Amino acid sequence: MRRRTGLTHAVVAAALLIGSWAAAGTLPASAQEAPAAADASAPASPALLDAMRRDLGLTRAEAEDRLAAERRATALAPTARKTAGSAYGGAWFDARSGRLTVAVTPDAGATTVRTLRESGAAVRTVEHTEQQLDTAKSRLDRLDAPAGVASWAVDPAANTVVVNVVEDARTDNDVRAFVHKARAAGPVTVRTVADAPSTFAAGTVGGDPYYTGNVRCSIGFSVHGGFVTAGHCGGVGQQVRGWDGSYIGNFQGSSFPGNDYAWVNVGSGWWTVPVVLGWGTVPDQLVRGSAEAPVGASICRSGSTTRWHCGRVLAKNETVNYAQGAVHQMTKTSVCAEGGDSGGSFISGDQAQGVTSGGWGNCSSGGETWFQPVNEILNRYGLTLHTA
Repeated sequence: MRRRTGLTHAVVAAALLIGSWAAAGTLPASAQEAPAAADASAPASPALLDAMRRDLGLTRAEAEDRLAAERRATALAPTARKTAGSAYGGAWFDARSGRLTVAVTPDAGATTVRTLRESGAAVRTVEHTEQQLDTAKSRLDRLDAPAGVASWAVDPAANTVVVNVVEDARTDNDVRAFVHKARAAGPVTVRTVADAPSTFAAGTVGGDPYYTGNVRCSIGFSVHGGFVTAGHCGGVGQQVRGWDGSYIGNFQGSSFPGNDYAWVNVGSGWWTVPVVLGWGTVPDQLVRGSAEAPVGASICRSGSTTRWHCGRVLAKNETVNYAQGAVHQMTKTSVCAEGGDSGGSFISGDQAQGVTSGGWGNCSSGGETWFQPVNEILNRYGLTLHTA
């Protein structure tokens, strides 16, 4: 990242990283200044708590309690899956109880249920295992979906595969044919959504993003040697420019559709740090890891257009049917976004979650946004997240 002076958005100077509950940004204005360190004993910065109050309707105390409960649920989730074994039906965070709920089928033994409850989880009995639901969902992935089908994913709380249909397209013959085939694939529930999803790239405008040609997107998270972002923002070999128009690097890997991830190498006087920008209104945040938050957990997003917004994780492993083609293994959230936010960071606490892909709606009337999980990107390209 380069030094930037005399602007309210100086925080954006480090167009090399984005992502933390608190920010979507870059390095401090001066290379000599250390990034603002977050208090490791606190659940989040005051600015993050303010964002959760604004977007989730929580008091400061409720936001702090929720973050603490979500950390416990995130830590418990892998153990709960192992404990449930073949009877595992999925898990999600219940904001009302502040606990991880684990679904199990009736063949789960009394010892298994007791162990789960003793670990702090709530237990719900369901009909279908996660494996059965995933199998049904994978059958849908092999179908050609018309434009009126927005997405589909396993909903662990409903214990079904949910197919989201654009409200105005419910009676379309192609949509009805897809739904008929979907129901034959396994347990399926159809829901309606207001609009079809689209990506959040934008034409070049003033601001603090990165640019490829006339497309503006947002940086995701710093990795050693570069940063990760959305694949629809550029193809392999395309040149990337920073907020000041100077050359940063090139897309070293990119995949879209099918996936929506990419990574860009960093050089020419730019560098990466494990911190995200506060946009001049919130402190810079350190990124400390990438533990995956469960369904139901609160999450925040930062991008170069709409900056900070928070919401909840609604679904995982969702297939999103963009006009350019389907993208698989996405995570759906209730967070809004707009053009230019593509590639920006989704973060839960101080844990990186993913990069913004697309959605529907806006930050005035609301909407839903999907992100590509960051751990998949790291694994695909053999990258290492830059952490504090």
